Amino acid sequence: MRGLTRFEHRGQRVIPARRFALRMGRAILLWIGLTIIGMCIGMIGYATTEGMGATDAFVNAAMILSGMGPVGELKTQAGKLFAGTYALFSGLFVVIATGFVLAPVLHRVLHSFHVEEGKTDDD
Repeated sequence: MRGLTRFEHRGQRVIPARRFALRMGRAILLWIGLTIIGMCIGMIGYATTEGMGATDAFVNAAMILSGMGPVGELKTQAGKLFAGTYALFSGLFVVIATGFVLAPVLHRVLHSFHVEEGKTDDD
């Protein structure tokens, strides 16, 4: 996590494209990991509250996590409460996960505007 959240100071040069690609790779892997965790939470929730099989739980969790909404009608009170709570969680989750991927890109763009050409860290 240290390499993902540690960026260059404005007096430092923009990192080379290869290092930036590695940073983006780590950010995307983190996004994938968070997405898998979010999907597991949704699948387990739908399976336990609505008694759905793995396929139905997957499609409902994926649709909520992507912001589309549930596919099938929910039959139990517990399922409806879970779906509402999971939808709120998913909305925040998408914003946070997207931030992890966009942060390196936005930092690189903004950092390139603030780099002082010809100066070193000692100046």
